[in-house]
Amino acid sequence: MTTPPHFDWPALMRLGLHRLRLHPRDFWALTPVELMIMLGLDSAPAPLTRARLEDLAARYPDQAKGPE
Repeated sequence: MTTPPHFDWPALMRLGLHRLRLHPRDFWALTPVELMIMLGLDSAPAPLTRARLEDLAARYPDQAKGPE
């Protein structure tokens, strides 16, 4: 199992609060993609194709939470 990507929260907060001059409430309301776009990082994630969905399902399978 692979570990999820690590977010450098202090760096992201510096960029959002200082460089973009966002109010903390507005910073925390953004999605990562919205923040990337505001910072000029146009590398939008690839579309979710059937193959990507199957890959994600294989890497992160649903786990049963108990008897149903």
